[in-house]
Parts: sequence; C-alpha cells; structure tokens
Amino acid sequence: MKNLINTLVILLLVVNVSKAQSVSKDAILGEWLSQEKDGKVLIFKQGEKYFGKISWGKSTGRKDSKNPDASLRNRDIIGSTILKDFVFKGKNWEDGTIYDPNSGKTYSCTMKLKNDDALEIRGYVGISLLGRTTLWTRVK
Repeated sequence: MKNLINTLVILLLVVNVSKAQSVSKDAILGEWLSQEKDGKVLIFKQGEKYFGKISWGKSTGRKDSKNPDASLRNRDIIGSTILKDFVFKGKNWEDGTIYDPNSGKTYSCTMKLKNDDALEIRGYVGISLLGRTTLWTRVK
C-alpha cells in the first residue's frame, strides 16, 4: 500500500510539472530587448505565423546597407521585419528565419521561451548544431 501511495504521489508531481511547462502559443507576443541591449524587436502575429520587426535601435537613422537586395539598402533598419514565418510547435516556434542587418544574411531560426521574460533565439545554417544562440529579455 505504501508503494502504491508513493507511486501516485510521484505520478501527480510529474503531471503537475508537465502542465507547468506548457506554453501558450502567443506567449512570445510583445517587445523584446536584444542580448546586446542595442535594439528592440516587436513580435507580432499574422494569421497563424509569427514575425518580428525592429522597433528601436541605438543607431537611429541607420540604413540596411548590407542587404543583398539592392532595392532595400536605403530603407531604415528600424521598422524592418527581421523575424519571419515562425509557427508554434508544442513548446517552440520553428520553421522561421532571422535576418541579421549587420551582415545582410538570413538564417534559419527557432525561438524558445526560457521563462516569461527570457526568449532564446537560435539562428543557424543547415542544421541547428551549426548556429548561435542569443537570449532576449522582455520589455516591461
């Protein structure tokens, strides 16, 4: 009987922990400060996909001069969409891309909430192992 009670207690703990780890698909909506604290990105939703545009940067008036599309090189960095086409899959946002205006390159990307105020961004080429992770913090 004691073993049965212990087993039930452990099972209840496991169920409660897994419920606590569930993530709302819209939990990433809002404004996020980059790890370097030099820019903010506003994450928004269109249909069932998630996007993010630069809402603030330390160097205002900066142009997207390294963009591979010559017609976009004169646009302001602020207001440009750098996160595109993410879909929510269980606990992560996947299948999207991130554009780096500092290099003009676009990378595959995944996003994962570490907690309500910390968003892990992983940009990569090919497979996720070949990439870099940064941690953004929610703007209150």
